[in-house]
Amino acid sequence: MKTIKKLGLVSAVAFAMLAFSACDDDSSSPVKPEPEVSSEADDVESSSSVEGKSEEKGSSAKDAESSSSVKDNALSSGTRSNSSLASSSSAVPENPESSSSAKSGSNSAKSSSSSVKSSSSFTSSSSTKPENPASSSSAKSSSSSIPVSSSEYIPYNHAGPLLADSLNSNAYQKFSDSRNGRSYYYLTINGKDGASVTVMAENLNIGEMVNGGKDQTNDSKIERYCYDNDTTKCDKYGGLYQWAEMMNLPFECNSKSCADSIKPNHQGICPNGWRLLTYDDLVVILKADGNEHGIEGARAQGFGGYNTTGYSLVGAGYNWNYGFKNIGEAVYWFYPEEDADSPATKASDSFTGQSLNSFAKYSTKKIHGFSVRCVKSK
Repeated sequence: MKTIKKLGLVSAVAFAMLAFSACDDDSSSPVKPEPEVSSEADDVESSSSVEGKSEEKGSSAKDAESSSSVKDNALSSGTRSNSSLASSSSAVPENPESSSSAKSGSNSAKSSSSSVKSSSSFTSSSSTKPENPASSSSAKSSSSSIPVSSSEYIPYNHAGPLLADSLNSNAYQKFSDSRNGRSYYYLTINGKDGASVTVMAENLNIGEMVNGGKDQTNDSKIERYCYDNDTTKCDKYGGLYQWAEMMNLPFECNSKSCADSIKPNHQGICPNGWRLLTYDDLVVILKADGNEHGIEGARAQGFGGYNTTGYSLVGAGYNWNYGFKNIGEAVYWFYPEEDADSPATKASDSFTGQSLNSFAKYSTKKIHGFSVRCVKSK
């Protein structure tokens, strides 16, 4: 009898265990592992499935979106800043094709960044750490504002470096170069002993840009360097020219003497009715009425000067042995004369920098690329 009771008890326990086991299997069956991400298509599909999950998961997906928009912002910012350069270059008439290529580049940046966004959204959706909604919102706002701020180059304000008092008193006038439509501010500077010079208050900007690592060899047209091969730098600072190019002489004059071709009041690449600045012109400018600061009185106030003359020199930088140097820090310019000791390869020049207060005439290689100023012919 005891044996029968024991058998019955064992059977009951076994039955209970089977029932409990079956119940346990049912409760765990809906939990399935997430699929691994193996392609961009999986990313998009998984990202959409994340949006359909519970409220807690949905909140996480929003966090992921904000996180990805920050990444998107960084990526698109870097990409579009490059395209903005191309777009800004297109503001110069010589490069009509740059504008369309910049636009297509910008579009590709958008599609690229959107694929990054969907991928990172999926990755971040598993995170349960909440993000700051305010920072998420500002990140989106910053990202969406990028196309507005960088899609179009804003032309440089050429009145910026000028002497405010002279500008307000209408001492500056404007001249338009008929060759490319570029306008220049100019003024008459009165020196000592009745001497005066009517001179551009901006560096000349004319010609087709060539790479700064090459010579300006095409004698059939005017060529220029733009700092860092960026035409927006030419808009702001003017072009940089080898000596023979400035003189509008054959390229070979950079390596041989062309003294017989140098004329008094040499026009060079200046517009009709204008000529190249000489050393004597600059002496008149530096001895202008009211200028007690020498070369500092010829530099713009944003270039470490007083600009009491109104001449408004800016830190255009220069091309030295086919490399660009010292933009914002220094400026060089040639004179229309060859060096007396090495006329074949050198020409007269001067320079100034942010903190220099001395000035002189020097000589250097004709192949360097320097700024050009023009004086109105009398």
